Amino acid sequence: MASEARLQITVVYSPAARDVREVVLQLSAGTTVLQALQTSGLLQLFPVLDPLTLVLGVWGHKASLTQVLQDNDRVEIYRSLSVDPKVARRERFASQGARSAGLFVKRRAGAKAGY
Repeated sequence: MASEARLQITVVYSPAARDVREVVLQLSAGTTVLQALQTSGLLQLFPVLDPLTLVLGVWGHKASLTQVLQDNDRVEIYRSLSVDPKVARRERFASQGARSAGLFVKRRAGAKAGY
C-alpha cells in the first residue's frame, strides 16, 4: 500500500499593513492554487476576496489559479497599492529636503557634498 504524497503549502494574505494571515496546509499532490485558496478558509474569512480578480503569486512570481503546486510552495494573495511608491518617495523627499535625505544625510567634516 503506497500512501498518497502530501504537500505542505502555505497561503499568506495581508489585509492591512502589519496584519499578516498565514495558513499552513497539508494537501495532496496535484493541488492547484485555487484549491489551496479554497481549503485555506481565507476566501470565507475575507469576503472581499474574489478568486477571479485576485492577483496571486507563488514565492513572489505571478501565478494563475490553475497552476499546480509543489511541496513547500508559498501562495501569496496580493492587495492593490493605496499609493504609488514613486509618488510617496517624491513627497517624502520634498518634505524632508535635500540636506536630510539620501546620500546627503551623513557627511564627513571637510568632505564635498554627496561624498
